[in-house]
Amino acid sequence: MSGTEHTAELTVDQTVALKTAAESLHREFADMFSTETIEGFLHSSYDQFADLASIPNFLPLLAERFARQRLRALSKVEGQALTGVPTVLFLCTHNAGRSQMALGFFHQLVGDSAVAWSGGSEPGHEINPSAVAAMAECGIDITGEFPKPWTDEIVQAADVVITMGCGDACPIFPGKRYEEWTLEDPAGQGVDAVRPIRDEIERRVRHLLTQLGVHHSQV
Repeated sequence: MSGTEHTAELTVDQTVALKTAAESLHREFADMFSTETIEGFLHSSYDQFADLASIPNFLPLLAERFARQRLRALSKVEGQALTGVPTVLFLCTHNAGRSQMALGFFHQLVGDSAVAWSGGSEPGHEINPSAVAAMAECGIDITGEFPKPWTDEIVQAADVVITMGCGDACPIFPGKRYEEWTLEDPAGQGVDAVRPIRDEIERRVRHLLTQLGVHHSQV
């Protein structure tokens, strides 16, 4: 345990859940990273969400998922897991609307043919309900995602970083491919206003995949 203010406030159920999460991460990454690194990523990931999430018992699962993403990114940065497929990172301000819709289209179109992550400079508390509804109209369920920050290893592991309105807050690493997608922010807007934003995001995701040479569904 990292001894942070948040881990000191864990309930019994959360403590058990975090222990289970640590065991799962150890099974996956023990050949790559030390116990200290794995547990450090898990507990720092927990702290990222401790002040934001509205369902405390869900926090260990969020922490495990985010820690797993971060460890996979670090393994790529350190050359331990070269998958051979492109990795794209979608960034916006709250990671609640634009970047989540882009991630949803990406996953639907390519499956396992490429990797995509998302993040925000100021992560919100939940996915934008209008974005959820607009994507559901396309048969894409993004309710399993959650607003999260980015970390250095995630940005460094990406081959392409797509930014959407996070401005100077977006992280810049020399030599990495960046694209800024100028899109209206769907925050606070109804489904009718979000639909054209959604459709433009789909068009841009498809164009990006074509540029990357990634086979994707034409439907």
